[in-house]
Amino acid sequence: MDLTTKYLGLTLKNPIIVGSCGLTSSVSDIKQLEKQGAAAVVLKSIFEEEILMDVENQLREAKENSFIYDQYSETLDYIDVHVKKERLNEYIQLIKAAKKDVLIPIIASINCVSSSEWTDFAKQIEEAGADALELNISLNPSDLVSRDFEENIKVIIHKVLTQVTVPVAIKINNSFTHMAKTILDLSQTGISGMVLFNRAHSPDIDINTLQAVPGRSFSSPNDFVESMRWIALLSDKVNCSLAAATGIHTHEAVIKQILAGADAVQIVSALYENGIESINGLLSGLEKWMQEKGFSSLEKFKGKASSKNVGNPAVFERIQFMKHFSEID
Repeated sequence: MDLTTKYLGLTLKNPIIVGSCGLTSSVSDIKQLEKQGAAAVVLKSIFEEEILMDVENQLREAKENSFIYDQYSETLDYIDVHVKKERLNEYIQLIKAAKKDVLIPIIASINCVSSSEWTDFAKQIEEAGADALELNISLNPSDLVSRDFEENIKVIIHKVLTQVTVPVAIKINNSFTHMAKTILDLSQTGISGMVLFNRAHSPDIDINTLQAVPGRSFSSPNDFVESMRWIALLSDKVNCSLAAATGIHTHEAVIKQILAGADAVQIVSALYENGIESINGLLSGLEKWMQEKGFSSLEKFKGKASSKNVGNPAVFERIQFMKHFSEID
């Protein structure tokens, strides 16, 4: 079976990408993921806040030490530049080492909330050899201040695209008011791909202690339906690649996302719960299904269940909810 697919302009040997996580933070782990069949990896994100926080902590310590700091000292300027370079250097070395030791594409990842000076780092990441860059844009939907999130994302995209020539993807959450229009608009900004969706942190409440506690860390197998719905609705309309993320635990979920029109899928939780060898299981299940259905390649069935190709596009829209609960024929 031909499992190759195009994502961000890159040719992947299959549609399985390991998303940004602890499993992609070392070269030894990335080599094992490649060995198990992963077609690409997204490196564990470097955080905009993390970089800036390191600088702030160093600056605070310097100000408290009168031996190395006074108001006319160049110490603060040195710390500001040095710490940022040191933090980024660790990430650059990871990219360089990974590119040296593995053959699959290495996608760098920046978790960001603003278009501040961190965008300068994008160029250095490209120069380190990353095949692409994923921007995990974490805008808080519970923010009570009125903000134009879509415009903020566009500013971030514009600033990064002026820095790099490698493909850029964005990973967004599913909290936009006009989801379809937002996805379509963002796909036309010059990015090469979008990842739907970023999984939000889900807290819980302990009814014994009456305290808020961390919720389930991993996605659930049914979580894939949200991204599948939007990919099915928009895969033939967007101007970039689409990758599905969250809740992809089985080969059936992989198949459904490709039928909806996804170019690739990102998996994380399944690897933590079932081990990295489960990548082989996903690929074996995919190949077996293709054989049974007579599909010699992914391209033969990609998008066959998108809204464009299904007999009744309303199956992905609100009308189906109405029919189910009101017995409308």
